[in-house]
Amino acid sequence: MKISVASGKGGTGKTTIALNLALSLRSAGKRVHLMDCDVEEPDTHLFLGTEMERTQNVNLLIPEVDMNKCTLCGECARACEFNAIAVIGKKVMVFPELCHGCNLCGVVCPVKAISEKPHTIGVIEQGKAFAETGEENSGNGLKIDFTIGRLNIGEPMATPVIREEKRLAIPEAVNIIDSPPGTSCPVIEAIHGTDFTILVTEPTPFGLYDLKLAVGVVRELGVPFGVVLNRSDIGDARVTEYCRNEGIPLLMEIPFDRKIAELYSRGLAFVTALPDWRERFLRMFGTIEGMIGSTETVESGKEVSA
Repeated sequence: MKISVASGKGGTGKTTIALNLALSLRSAGKRVHLMDCDVEEPDTHLFLGTEMERTQNVNLLIPEVDMNKCTLCGECARACEFNAIAVIGKKVMVFPELCHGCNLCGVVCPVKAISEKPHTIGVIEQGKAFAETGEENSGNGLKIDFTIGRLNIGEPMATPVIREEKRLAIPEAVNIIDSPPGTSCPVIEAIHGTDFTILVTEPTPFGLYDLKLAVGVVRELGVPFGVVLNRSDIGDARVTEYCRNEGIPLLMEIPFDRKIAELYSRGLAFVTALPDWRERFLRMFGTIEGMIGSTETVESGKEVSA
């Protein structure tokens, strides 16, 4: 199972939800794989102890021109939609920051003067992570499988790193994907192909506006989804009314609680210190499982009992 956690804007508590859901499920004995796919600003590791075991580079194949073969015909530059290659005078210039690695330039080159070379744009680390439970004799606490992706500074395209990281999902685990904020290409890549999306928002005008954008994305992708309302006792009721009018399940409400804020400021997941919240996350997961099951039944053409 793959559950993506997303938001239309940053700062809504997306990472908080992903982290606490992962730890709650692990406390119930499930195998959990937490994947930080916010590769431009990953921060899940700040709340966890980590034991990273494997590291791999993420490479993008970019063109390399053999000037001994090149006739300067310009077919490559005309074919490139991203202006990543240009013929200027007697030179062919390649701009790696613009290249999408599609190799169309190599395909259209009439003299086969273009080959590909790897260009490292990021890194992915895999291993284990743990959080203290606050319980006696807990050892290292709750251990979970953990993967984190990082886009190299200065690289403009996060999507290939996210795509490569998602390939490392563990089939027998509950894979929880902490997505980037917003509704751009990296977010779409993170959500695409998941079984369910949790949209995290807050009851403010900005929260509602960006939630509507995020809802449009997940509906276009055809992914079942629900909403978690963070800091639910500030702002107004317009987010709740919007969800009710649109038939969007409101999975959970988290109040603006001083204790939760204090734990967060100390880099602690609040379910490790507040067991009642662990149970609430488990109930939310049960609701999500039911919604996924209902969707699969409908898609298979079977009748859903009332």
